[in-house]
Amino acid sequence: MSNTASLKKEYNERIAPALKAQFQYTSSMQVPVLKKIVVNQGLGIAVADKKIIDEAIEQLTAITGQKAVATISKKDVAQFKLRKQMPIGVMVTLRRERMYEFLERLVRVALPRIRDFKGIESKFDGRGNYTLGIEEQIIFPEINVDGISHILGMNITFVTSAKTDEEGYALLKEFGLPFKNAKNN
Repeated sequence: MSNTASLKKEYNERIAPALKAQFQYTSSMQVPVLKKIVVNQGLGIAVADKKIIDEAIEQLTAITGQKAVATISKKDVAQFKLRKQMPIGVMVTLRRERMYEFLERLVRVALPRIRDFKGIESKFDGRGNYTLGIEEQIIFPEINVDGISHILGMNITFVTSAKTDEEGYALLKEFGLPFKNAKNN
């Protein structure tokens, strides 16, 4: 819990007051907070091989520290040989302590391990939320490279209480997400 408490403590002591001053909020309740982090893997290749889902659940559980669940298809799609209720991905929703713990490991350990890393894009969704696409799960130290059969990507969505992209950008930048210099919203 000491690692987790450090980012939450940093938010309460440094980030929240800085954002309150930057955006001239009158109340501390207006300061944006990180509500949840959703880690999602879409596994279209799992239609042919069911073991991929089990492997992905195991890996995502190791990465996030929380049990991953399979996502299932909502309808039939003949072109993709997809039937209703087939597992086609895995996801985890992180909140509170685990969310801060995961964010700290992502920023301090995983992202610096990406080859030729020059920062992440700063495209937000218009409501202060941000989705980061990662091409390889092997950037996380919890994954044993020898024990994987497929290189799988994932989307990591940061859901904030920010009203605008500018506020969401400022919040995530303060948390240490390495955005590229040019901010192109």
